Amino acid sequence: MLRWVALILVLVLIALQVKLWSGTGGVHGVETLRAAVKKQGEDNDKLTQRNQALGADVSDLKHGEQAVEARARAELGLIKPGETFYQVVEKPGATQAPASATSTSGNP
Repeated sequence: MLRWVALILVLVLIALQVKLWSGTGGVHGVETLRAAVKKQGEDNDKLTQRNQALGADVSDLKHGEQAVEARARAELGLIKPGETFYQVVEKPGATQAPASATSTSGNP
């Protein structure tokens, strides 16, 4: 009789170990969830930093004229009365040096 009880207990132990290591909610599933939680935490930290930067921009735009003026100059081309606007237009081929001029051969 004692052998049967021991055998049943060993079988239950084996079944529980199989469930622990391979079943739903087992060790592998927990490690996968831990990795997902860590990645989500890192994503949340990045988004929190971005939100803080955007909040600072909003605050500057609400309370400071310099930030509004800088953005208007950069994005909308603001020119105040009394200022002179100069636009420098480069020739299409001016940014690239001719191939013969950039050659570093020792021939004169």
